[in-house]
Amino acid sequence: MAYQGGYPQQQYGGGGGYGQHPAAAGYGGGYGGYAPPPQQPPVNPEIQNIFRNIDKDNTGRINNRELQQALINGRGDHFSDTACNLMISMFDRNKTGTVDIYDFEKLFNYINQWLQVFKNFDRDASGHIEESELTQALTQMGFRFSPQFIQYLIAKNDPINRKEISVDQFIVTCIQIQRFTDAFRVRDTEQKGIITIGFEDFLGIALSMCS
Repeated sequence: MAYQGGYPQQQYGGGGGYGQHPAAAGYGGGYGGYAPPPQQPPVNPEIQNIFRNIDKDNTGRINNRELQQALINGRGDHFSDTACNLMISMFDRNKTGTVDIYDFEKLFNYINQWLQVFKNFDRDASGHIEESELTQALTQMGFRFSPQFIQYLIAKNDPINRKEISVDQFIVTCIQIQRFTDAFRVRDTEQKGIITIGFEDFLGIALSMCS
């Protein structure tokens, strides 16, 4: 499995799932009558099946609610609104809040990349990762965070004090860390690990992470 800067990238394809992918369970048959336009490559038949079953209203597009109903984390809960909104927005080329089958194929592969990353660090196959596992994951991705900051990340995602984070929380946390890191590096022109930032610039970065 290849990485760029320690993270699955949006253009990547393939990747294994964390156990059986929830959206793929029990699906069969083709995406009846679907003929992709000539300028687009053919979509994997498995992806066509999954897309059809998630697209409950048969609009040919999947929104965050439909995606949420198809994704289950290791706790048996649906992925959070935050996670689904974030992932839809990353692959929503037309800014409609939805993805078509071509965008969904990229999104599906991207999610499975993250599921495999999560599985690699969930050593006890508990369906969640704890402080030591999160520390190891972020260290391997190139980050050296203090124990206090790791504890903060877990507490931020753990409102009922489980002291662990689920796969959807892990994905959101890693993507947000990478985005802030990218923004920091652009401003850290001397590569000192310290920047001076204006208030409006800071607000712009923070607000862009919420969109």
